[in-house]
Amino acid sequence: MSPPHPRSDFAVLVPAFDEAPNMEPLFAALSETWERHGLSGEVVLVDDGSTDGTAEAAAEAADGFPGRLTIVRHRANRGKTEAMITAADATGATWVVLFDADLQHTTEEIPRFLDALERGYDVVTGWKQGRYEKRLVSGVYNRLSQWLFRVPVHDLNSMKAFRRVILDEIPLRHDWHRFFVVLAHDRGYRIGEIPITLYPRLHGEAKYSGLGRVLVGTLDLLSVKTLTSFLQKPLLLFGTLGAALGGAGVVIGLIALYYRFALGQGYRPLLYLVTLLVVLGVLFFALGFIAEAIVQVRDRVEHLERRLLGSDDEGERA
Repeated sequence: MSPPHPRSDFAVLVPAFDEAPNMEPLFAALSETWERHGLSGEVVLVDDGSTDGTAEAAAEAADGFPGRLTIVRHRANRGKTEAMITAADATGATWVVLFDADLQHTTEEIPRFLDALERGYDVVTGWKQGRYEKRLVSGVYNRLSQWLFRVPVHDLNSMKAFRRVILDEIPLRHDWHRFFVVLAHDRGYRIGEIPITLYPRLHGEAKYSGLGRVLVGTLDLLSVKTLTSFLQKPLLLFGTLGAALGGAGVVIGLIALYYRFALGQGYRPLLYLVTLLVVLGVLFFALGFIAEAIVQVRDRVEHLERRLLGSDDEGERA
């Protein structure tokens, strides 16, 4: 039995926070795209704690929309990652397309993403083209991500489409929608990319901007690198650090002994430093053993989850 076609078994996930003015043009564009391309997928819109009546505006604007619409509300603003997960949980579609409510991407990109999924990719991400406000910051962030994670795409934080079941396997923290592609690639999913045009926002203000976002993004980047690399073999990381510190303590201890007995010069700070380095070395070794035990438990839990969900890699690719 052949798998369902992406154009007939998909959902468009739309996180929306204070986007009421964009609802009418959004659903007008979606209706036109559905009719032009004969699409039969659904739209799941998550009102992420809006205070401007986004959900009501969406329900009104969707009158006459040829597809199925589901509107879910968060009582408070929880963020794009949580909105994406809520939307995915509200649909049983095989494939999902993450689409921003601000219409900075045209709805005509949706069938292009579905066609790319049909070519065998598990995740397809957009590569933003043209000039846009945060191009420099986005470029540095994407270059750093490519260097750290070896992901075969140019743009990690853009419109994307993927198998919904991937979200069941990958736990996402707050704001980690930006690293979804990295985490999926780390799990062995096939990643594709298509160029897409970025347009100016029609109404409202950008929700993700400012220097604070750069700092948070950089720290999150290091956190994901720790999760996908260092914590795969924690004893190797912490054991190496412990051995280096302990070795430095031994060398400095030998130097202190040389000064004390060969030159007759005692230097007490060196003894303090030796003690500190040796203790830190032992602590890092102990931390490595504890982390190894935690990783073993985590791997067993993930293995059981895959068996219960029936989403192990071999079954997914069959």
